[in-house]
Amino acid sequence: MSGVQTIPVAADDGELRLDRWFRRHFPGLGHGRLEKLLRTGQVRVDGHRAKSGDRVAPGQIIRVPPLGDLTTPPPRGAPPAPGPRDAAMLERAVLHRDDDVIVIDKPPGLAVQGGTGTERHLDAMLDLLRFGAKERPRLVHRLDRDTSGVLVLARSAAAAAALGAAFRGKTARKIYWAAVVGLPKPRRGRIDQKLAKLPGPAGERVAPDEEDGKRAVTYYRTVANAGDKLAWLVLQPLTGRTHQLRAHCVTLGTPILGDGKYGGAAAHPAGVPHPRQLHLHARALSLPHPGGGRLEVVAPLPPHMRETWAFFGFDESDEADPFADLAPER
Repeated sequence: MSGVQTIPVAADDGELRLDRWFRRHFPGLGHGRLEKLLRTGQVRVDGHRAKSGDRVAPGQIIRVPPLGDLTTPPPRGAPPAPGPRDAAMLERAVLHRDDDVIVIDKPPGLAVQGGTGTERHLDAMLDLLRFGAKERPRLVHRLDRDTSGVLVLARSAAAAAALGAAFRGKTARKIYWAAVVGLPKPRRGRIDQKLAKLPGPAGERVAPDEEDGKRAVTYYRTVANAGDKLAWLVLQPLTGRTHQLRAHCVTLGTPILGDGKYGGAAAHPAGVPHPRQLHLHARALSLPHPGGGRLEVVAPLPPHMRETWAFFGFDESDEADPFADLAPER
């Protein structure tokens, strides 16, 4: 085929970002070329211009212009088949399950989706979480590979749409626990620093120009500390930028323990447990349930963070809500 294609979004692709939809179906299409096609209006969703970060929904029609050698989507390679150990791991990780939603405690080190050099990832294992359902679960948000904790999956297209709207509309309340190197001053506060992706491997950083970047807001409070050596922070992001918490902790002068990407050598102090393992955990999530009411889930600390908490005498059972007095903010 050498002309324009119009491709309906399949049920399994619901709630994917548009750029990830293209990565899935046209893996040979580079990101730069896709952005140019979007800027010039050659790629459209239901006849309208679109951006790479827009979410697609089942049944929407994506206009794909002629792509030369890439016009016909190459066959998608099958990911490595999950084994019995993967099935046992996921079964242990389930925190909540009902007709609409599955919530798992994602272990650190497991990527949520595939990418260059990433063959083992949760997206390839989702069939193990069907539990007899006709449809495979859908990812509705992400955690970094090395971040552990609460991850929500939708069990239908309708549930995915409702959950996706909750995350985009900021009605989902996310609480993270982190161990940081140093002691924030002040001990509690609000970080409102735009983030911009820098070229190369630098990742997301505070935007050098106030007009650049995307707004990112995080509340933080210090629960406990070991002098000026290390502190336990509870973090509540109001926005969902890539690596937001990791970049914002650096702006406090207290990188997350084990986060060499953002904190450099300072993130790997001597004399502490697991200094090279990221100490960031999605502890709790509260959001509207697709069937009504509100879903609230808490994930226990992963083993490496539990050891660090014990080493410094932090009380993991402290479940007081440090942000209970905050007024709602958008």
